[in-house]
Amino acid sequence: MRPHQYQARQFLAGSVLLEALFGLLIFSMGILALVGMQATAVKQVSSGQYRVEASFLANDLLAQMWLGNRTPSSVVSQYASPSGTAYVNWLDTVNAVLPGAVTHPPSVTVNTIAGVQSPHVEVMVTLRWQAPGEAVHQYVLVEQIQ
Repeated sequence: MRPHQYQARQFLAGSVLLEALFGLLIFSMGILALVGMQATAVKQVSSGQYRVEASFLANDLLAQMWLGNRTPSSVVSQYASPSGTAYVNWLDTVNAVLPGAVTHPPSVTVNTIAGVQSPHVEVMVTLRWQAPGEAVHQYVLVEQIQ
């Protein structure tokens, strides 16, 4: 063996190990990125689920209003927060479905609007919830009932 070939082999002997370590580092970074993306995806799915539940709950309350007595005085006495009889029943469902709704209770505001033919009401339903480790979220629905 010539002296130049021996020196070249000694120089290259550690490069395979370094390449393997760099390859392992790059692979590990990719795996960590995938795990982080999965955690974010799970968080977004649960957040979306709560938004859908809030929308369903608000629309459920408005459907009850449309089906019941729609006179302004009746809507106020039954559905206005915090003491309306139908509101109190609906509040139990909200507290069971949305996390943190007990500490951030929903509100239902009823305003009477004088109409040409008959008065009608404008209802604003505001739902708030707070999932663990997140900020308070809010869903607002405004509807006019005649």
